[in-house]
Amino acid sequence: MQELHRIIQEIMSECKLWFLDGKNDEGKTVANPNIGYGLYTIHYADGKIKEFYQIGLSANTTGISVYILSIKDKAYLAETYGKTIGKASVTGYCIKFKALKDININVLEAAIRDGFEAK
Repeated sequence: MQELHRIIQEIMSECKLWFLDGKNDEGKTVANPNIGYGLYTIHYADGKIKEFYQIGLSANTTGISVYILSIKDKAYLAETYGKTIGKASVTGYCIKFKALKDININVLEAAIRDGFEAK
């Protein structure tokens, strides 16, 4: 996690940092704690908007997830990086893997750069 944090901060050196504890407004745990980078505005179908992070980083018992929320095309990550990233599950906006040694870090960096620039 520390190495990923360093890599993301190198790519997004002047970005806003988010530290989320995974709890909702009622104090119930609804997600794993995560770190977010950058600023992205989410536009919901009902017209509401919410500021959130562009890139997110989370760990759990099965590994690490990198969320790239600012890429609008849900197929883009899988089509662009899915075959070259290594042992990772690549879905709409999430790249999941067990450890850094299992993936091509250069490909992950390229995906993160895409997310940062997709603002």
